[in-house]
Amino acid sequence: MAYVPILKGKVGEFLALGHASQEVRAQIRPVMEIVPDFELRDLLETFCEHAMDHVPSGMVLTVDCGALPFVRVLEGDVGGPVARVGESLALRGVAMCPVFRRADPDDVLTEVAGAAAAHRQGACLRFSTAVDLSDLIPDKTEMRDLLRAVQLEPEEVDLLVDAGPVHSGRAREALAEGTAEALNSLSRWPWRHLCVAAGAFPVNLTGFPRGTATPVVREDARLWREVVENWRGPQPDFGDFGVTYPRMLPKSRGTPDPNMRYTTASEWQVFVYPRLRSGNDDFFTLSQDLVNSPYWPATGAATSWGDARLHECAQRQRQKAGGGTEWRAWATSHHLAVVSTHLTATGCP
Repeated sequence: MAYVPILKGKVGEFLALGHASQEVRAQIRPVMEIVPDFELRDLLETFCEHAMDHVPSGMVLTVDCGALPFVRVLEGDVGGPVARVGESLALRGVAMCPVFRRADPDDVLTEVAGAAAAHRQGACLRFSTAVDLSDLIPDKTEMRDLLRAVQLEPEEVDLLVDAGPVHSGRAREALAEGTAEALNSLSRWPWRHLCVAAGAFPVNLTGFPRGTATPVVREDARLWREVVENWRGPQPDFGDFGVTYPRMLPKSRGTPDPNMRYTTASEWQVFVYPRLRSGNDDFFTLSQDLVNSPYWPATGAATSWGDARLHECAQRQRQKAGGGTEWRAWATSHHLAVVSTHLTATGCP
């Protein structure tokens, strides 16, 4: 079973991906969502440069441009985001699998077909069962037309069933039932890969106690297990949104308090510390407390690239404690390693 992390296409997530171990790389099939940032004139080129610098050689990057408007990105550009990213990644030697949706307009589907033909890595159909963004199940005619538009057979398409945010047991039960029903309807087509994904991390860290660790249940992993229990088809791959909220959020302002979203087998332990010292030096204290806590794994700094950086901070072996980008990178690195290892060992998240 593969692990499908759906990551925001920012430098922190790319850093984590680039530093993943060979074992993690062999386990994951990453999806990168391009995050709208209209302060960046070269948003797509920045994304592609990060991909060139950090995506491991030989890895196929599934790219989701769905949050971007279908407009010319720069004056004089021809085509929308999918075409531009597909062309730019090809020039940089990064293999791309484009994401498309049932409700995409014809122009987008045409660009997906072009990117899929150029990269020869198929495409990914993202289908939502979320309460707020639930897709209608297409009938045979609609699905035939959709696949014809992207010029692919089902065997060349990954189906990603996205249940969206899940933050409580009651919500999880309803989402699991609806997701299992969607799988029953969509399984009539022989997809290349099948994945069920959800996200359980909170919107932000507002309201978390400072100076301690707060547990957050990984309801997304529980949802996957419930879907599998309720569905008799082939076991789907597991997908989540790493250590981030599933939806696109407005660009944050200001400097975050020192924090670490630390994944364990069934929870995140969320450390948020008050800013008492100059710079981000309070993160050194946070790291020391984390390393000395019950949540620090037996494998310690060897668990992941991110854990090695946290251990350095705990030992004050770094001159600076990093900032929001580094903390997100280290947390994501640890998350990828923990989830991949658990899937390999147990067969479930």
